[in-house]
Amino acid sequence: MKRQNVRTLSLVVCTFTYLLIGAAVFDSLESDTERKRCEFLTEMKENLLKKYNISHEDYRMIEIVIIENKPHKAGPQWKFAGAFYFATVVLAMIGYGHSTPVTIGGKAFCMAYAMVGIPLGLVMFQSIGERLNKFASVLICRAKRYLRCKRTEATEMNLMLATGMLSSVIITTGAAVFSKYEGWSYFDSFYYCFVTLTTIGFGDYVALQNDQALINKPGYVALSLVFILFGLAVVAASINLLVLRFMTIHSEDVRREDNELQSASHHVLTLDGEVMSVNGKLLAGHVLLDCNDQADQVSVCSCTCLGPA
Repeated sequence: MKRQNVRTLSLVVCTFTYLLIGAAVFDSLESDTERKRCEFLTEMKENLLKKYNISHEDYRMIEIVIIENKPHKAGPQWKFAGAFYFATVVLAMIGYGHSTPVTIGGKAFCMAYAMVGIPLGLVMFQSIGERLNKFASVLICRAKRYLRCKRTEATEMNLMLATGMLSSVIITTGAAVFSKYEGWSYFDSFYYCFVTLTTIGFGDYVALQNDQALINKPGYVALSLVFILFGLAVVAASINLLVLRFMTIHSEDVRREDNELQSASHHVLTLDGEVMSVNGKLLAGHVLLDCNDQADQVSVCSCTCLGPA
C-alpha cells in the first residue's frame, strides 16, 4: 500500500477515534448537569402552572414571547453598527446566531453575500497571515544574528512558536477587555475569545449585547471588530503554518515514492511486449541472454534467431 494511502487511512482512523474520545468526555462532564437542570426547570414550570393557574397553551405563548424578545433586549441589531457586526460575523464564518435575518429578502441576500464574502475573507485572512509570517521570520532572523546563533534562518518551528505566542497574547488580552466591559468572569471571557477566533461561534457568549452597546458605545464596537479581524488573521497565520507543515511532509513522501518508481523504471525497458533490463538480460520472454558477452548478437525481438550457433 502506498505511503499516502496509509497516511490518509491513519488520519481517518485517528479523527474518528478523537471524535469518540471527545464524545465520551463531553458525556461524562455535561450529561449529569444537563439532567439536573432539566429536572429543576421542569419542577419550576409545574410550580408556576399551579401557582398562577396558567394553562399549558398560555405558558407556551409566554415562552415564545420571552424567546422572541431576547434579542431585542440588547437594543437594535440591524442599524448600521449592528448590521456591520453581523456582516463581519458572516464573513468570518463565526455564526453566533444572536441575530438572524427574518425577511425573505434578508435571507436571500445573506446567502448571496456569504457565497462571495466567505471566499474573500478566507483569501484576505490567508494573505494577512502570510505577511505576518514573513514579518515574524525577519524579526527572528535579526534576533538570531544579534544573539550570534550558528543558524540565523527562521525555521518552521520558530514561526509556529512566534505566531502561537502572539495568538496567546491576543486571546489573553482580549479576555481581560471583554471581562471588564461585559461583566463576565475571566475564564468565560477567555472561552469567548477562543471560540470566536477559532470560528466555532457557539453563541452562548456574544459581545455587544448589553446596555445597547451597539448604539451607545461606538469605541467598544470598533475595538471588538478589530479584535475579531486581527485575531482571526493571527490564528490564520498559525493554522497556515500547520497546514503547510503537513503538506510539506505529504509532498516529500510523494516525491520520494515518485523517485523510487523512476529509479526502478530506469532499469527496465519494454520491447515488443517483452520486459528487458538495461543490462541486456531478457526478463520476460523465451530465454535469457547476457549482452555483456555477446552484445552484437542480441536481437530485440522475442525470438533467438541471432543467438549463438
